[in-house]
Amino acid sequence: MKEFERVCGLKDLPSFTKEILEELGECGIVLLKGDLAAGKTTFVKEFVKSLDLHVAVSSPTFSVLNEYGKRVCHYDIYQKGFDGFLQNGLFEKLEEPKYHLVEWADAAMESMLKKLEMDYTKIDITSHKDKRNYKVTINAHS
Repeated sequence: MKEFERVCGLKDLPSFTKEILEELGECGIVLLKGDLAAGKTTFVKEFVKSLDLHVAVSSPTFSVLNEYGKRVCHYDIYQKGFDGFLQNGLFEKLEEPKYHLVEWADAAMESMLKKLEMDYTKIDITSHKDKRNYKVTINAHS
């Protein structure tokens, strides 16, 4: 396990998302945690932009999943939680070699990833004046 923190304003976000991409490699699961308006979707927008994908990014609050190009899956499980994620058959999708960014991931999801020994990165986002604090925890089982 590896942990680090970054405090970023909007202008710092591009370099931070590139740092996360370097940590992930060609694919990976990223659990995004934080209060309402913490910046989870803003992080996803910048992450997608860092991949040179020129698409409109919005939170999939009601659809649960948005896909951007062939490389990024963006989930929002706020409405239905991890149980809804399982019931919709989306957990199996995490095995696809893509970037999977999950907003509102909870302890149940994290527990399942650990149980199945799936690598994932958790980013806890908290407001810090006009910036955001990103606490990154990389859980690799290999």
